[in-house]
Amino acid sequence: MAGEAGSGALRELILVVAVGLAGLLLAMVAAFAPWHATPAGNAPAGLVELRSPGDPGSGPTVEHRG
Repeated sequence: MAGEAGSGALRELILVVAVGLAGLLLAMVAAFAPWHATPAGNAPAGLVELRSPGDPGSGPTVEHRG
């Protein structure tokens, strides 16, 4: 069955791979590009500090009552 695939299947496969590579390239540009400008120029890309909701200092705490 796979041997009977014509050139249309090959073109479709090439299109899917090309769209996937373009999406990967756009994702990498979005991940590693500086996002905002500062007076000294573009800000360097850096990691964002993440905290879980249970960490002290993560914001106001609200007591839930059932």
